[in-house]
Amino acid sequence: MLFLATLGQTGARRVVTQGRFTRNGRCLFTGLLEFDHRTRNMGQSFSCAPSNHYRCFSATAAHLNASSSPTANQKTPSYSYIIVGAGSAGCVLANRLSEDTHESVLQLEAGPKDLVLGSLRLSWKIHMPAALTYNLCDDKYNWYYHTLPQAHLNNRVMYWPRGRVWGGSSSLNAMVYIRGHAEDYNRWQTEGAEGWDYKHCLPYFRKAQCHELGENRYRGGSGPLHVSRGKTNHPLHRAFIEAGQQAGYPFTDDMNGHQQEGLGWMDMTIYKGKRWSTASAYLRPVLGRPNLKTEVHCLTTKILFDGNRAVGVEYTQKGQKKRAFADKEVILSGGAINSPQLLMLSGVGNADDLKQLGIPVVQHLPGVGSNLQDHLELYIQQQCTQPITLYKAQKPFNMVKIGLEWLTRFTGYGATAHMESGGFIRSRPHVAHPDIQFHFLPSQVIDHGRVASKVEAYQVHVGPMRSTSIGWMKLKSANPLDHPILQPNYLSTDIDVWEFRECVKLSREIFTQKAFDPFRGPEVLPGAQVQSDADIDAFVRQKADSAYHPSCTCKMGSPSDPMAVVDSNTRVLGLEQLRVVDASIMPSIVSGNLNAPTIMIAEKAADIIRGRPRLVDPGVPVYQPPTLDTQR
Repeated sequence: MLFLATLGQTGARRVVTQGRFTRNGRCLFTGLLEFDHRTRNMGQSFSCAPSNHYRCFSATAAHLNASSSPTANQKTPSYSYIIVGAGSAGCVLANRLSEDTHESVLQLEAGPKDLVLGSLRLSWKIHMPAALTYNLCDDKYNWYYHTLPQAHLNNRVMYWPRGRVWGGSSSLNAMVYIRGHAEDYNRWQTEGAEGWDYKHCLPYFRKAQCHELGENRYRGGSGPLHVSRGKTNHPLHRAFIEAGQQAGYPFTDDMNGHQQEGLGWMDMTIYKGKRWSTASAYLRPVLGRPNLKTEVHCLTTKILFDGNRAVGVEYTQKGQKKRAFADKEVILSGGAINSPQLLMLSGVGNADDLKQLGIPVVQHLPGVGSNLQDHLELYIQQQCTQPITLYKAQKPFNMVKIGLEWLTRFTGYGATAHMESGGFIRSRPHVAHPDIQFHFLPSQVIDHGRVASKVEAYQVHVGPMRSTSIGWMKLKSANPLDHPILQPNYLSTDIDVWEFRECVKLSREIFTQKAFDPFRGPEVLPGAQVQSDADIDAFVRQKADSAYHPSCTCKMGSPSDPMAVVDSNTRVLGLEQLRVVDASIMPSIVSGNLNAPTIMIAEKAADIIRGRPRLVDPGVPVYQPPTLDTQR
């Protein structure tokens, strides 16, 4: 039997020696031995028991497939933790786990770094907030996923951009910082995610955040994630908020604080005119730590198991197949598509599906890839009678001026994503908390921003927050390069159709308020001809699109839940030394954007992994409507 002994600490100069180990003249095994050349000693004794310095692996352990293994003389490194993915959750974990200097961390990212030659300016397509649509147009930093044709959306194929770069989707998104409602997390608790109610989650939102308005019971003031408010004070944003009040909705001064319900100014992950992704907040500031190693352009293809214990991963980089081993844990942070995909490729999932693809079953977990949830949204667009929208800003000459100002000073129209106002309302009476979300934009968006605006117009993005349509994802094949099959089952229930109809009607009502009188031109979408319920339903089927919030595919829950994938400590059920930490473990989708909750999940999981006391803040007051007998 061949054993590999590897040094678990990074940063040391290493020497590899191959030798034959004997006792009483009898050969026990041959092996590769590493020692630290700086100390010129081997430290603790060489054995197959884990230690702070050495780790031994049996090349014949279960599921370490010899046919796909690297060559016998290839150095196989070992770390305390391996994190698969450097996205919204993975960057948080890399930072927090490497705070413990006695632990070593390897992070593997399928995409590139988020900087070209170390320069923000050369990477302006990522770091200029107003340039966010550029990376939706190709697959350079983007997995570029597509769903199956959707039966209830005129058989349209939906486009799902997902980040494949340092920062993950936090390097591609619209930089909206929304946490969801307190009751979302209390619901998680009832769904089996013990210890994930609001009082246990709010402290981790605060821990992550550094809000420019300062710290209070709800906001953080000293975390790595900078959060700011818009600076343009655009008259159309002011009109939208005022129109909401004229329609009877409250103003909220912080939709992430005491009162989500109402219209107001939105928080954004923008700092000093630049996108503030998790790569900027968490990863790049700690790259100098000697116990953290980051690799890019690494496609992780398999989790390596010894029985039911995860011991490492196999990945490809620059055409070479490589392996790395973990003394303590393998942590999947690839997101709601990539994490369940990797589990299934590694033999963890629905046994019948895996057998059909010839994948040996390690653990039967039918919930892997199930419970897929997403937010759909529509654009309600109105022509503007005044030339104050972003229409002219998108002309080539003006784009050059805006770009030059941002490149030289990080200010101006390039320094914002322009989604500076929005809000949350209830669709009907007796709904306990808001289930419709607005993002207002003083511009017209066509085809995910991949087509230029046609007219001076403004729009509101609107959609239901807690749809009942549930989907699934499955492997297309056993080839890791093949995108999985994505079936969100959009609008497959009657209540979801009704809620979207209400979204259209309630948005139109806001746009008819007096605050928009100086700006209101003809309606662009849905258009004046769309009036009846049947017309609205047809418009929804033709124009609804993903808000890019896939989640819930590795559901966190009780071990007694047959569809749960991870327990409340983020450990994969039935397996050892394997966790999933990203948006896939949400038991159900939250009422808002997903980036802030995903960062919170990673902050909380880091404390769980490190064995630190759980933060809690009981008794935090949360707004309750004066009555639920009316819609507003």
